[in-house]
Formats: sequence, C-alpha cells, structure tokens
Amino acid sequence: MNTQALKSTELTNRIEAALDSIRPYLEADGGNVRVLEFTADQILKLEFLGACGTCPMSTMTFKAGVEEAIKRTVPEIKKIDVVNLTTA
Repeated sequence: MNTQALKSTELTNRIEAALDSIRPYLEADGGNVRVLEFTADQILKLEFLGACGTCPMSTMTFKAGVEEAIKRTVPEIKKIDVVNLTTA
C-alpha cells in the first residue's frame, strides 16, 4: 500500500470514529449519517439518513454535533458538506 493510500485509510478511519462517537444520539432519534466522499482537497461530503434527512433541526445537529466531532478528531478537513441538510 502506498503512502497516499495509507494516509487516506487513516483519515477515513478517524472520520468514521468521530461519526461513531455521535451515532448513538442520531440513532436514538431514528437517524444516522454516512460518508459519501472525501475529496483530495480535504472536503468531506456526508448524507443524513432516516429521520435526520428530514428533520428541521438537522442544521443544528450538524453544527453542534457532527461537524464539531469531526473537526475535533480530523482537523485537516477544510469543509464539510451535507448533501441533504434540511434548512428550517
């Protein structure tokens, strides 16, 4: 495995660990989140699943929960986009 692939795998594992730290809270309300893409320019694309995909509070969930957990664990991420973020 080359160095770039190893670094990508390590980043993916850290992203998933950050998401795993908040998944129980999302699942308790019938939702979840999944990684769609992590680009070479450090942009992470996520999708909210289940109740999180249609919840009017999903923006707050993203800012206070998901984004905070990921940026704390993987500070090299420059931007996080949620493809189906519901705006109130």
